[in-house]
Amino acid sequence: MDQENITTADTATLAERLAQATQALSDALSNLNGQFASIHAKIDRIVAAVDDGELKASVQGESALYNKVAELEKTNQELKAQNASARRKTLSPMVTALLAKEGVEGDALIEAPVMEKALAGLSIEQRIAVKAELARAGILV
Repeated sequence: MDQENITTADTATLAERLAQATQALSDALSNLNGQFASIHAKIDRIVAAVDDGELKASVQGESALYNKVAELEKTNQELKAQNASARRKTLSPMVTALLAKEGVEGDALIEAPVMEKALAGLSIEQRIAVKAELARAGILV
């Protein structure tokens, strides 16, 4: 009889453990169902946002920004062109006289060999000053 009592006691313990495991599985399933419902609700909100055009408005906002950047780049290029044309185009009387001695007109583009020949009689500091003035005027090639 002693073995029957042990088997009955073991069966009772086993049944209790099975009941606990079943309860744990039930709790886990309940948690998974709750998470599924939460995710499903989020998906529904995303679909509704797309259907209502909220995301379209965001894309249109980005498009407006790209257009604005393109417009600003175009304006920047125009301003750079205006800046290049607004440079000083006149030379000092000394530089004009020096170039005239060598037969070069003051408003024409000057090539480096011609300029070097015209500046041969000047000191290095004077050559640098004349070259800087010609470069500012946009005449030096």
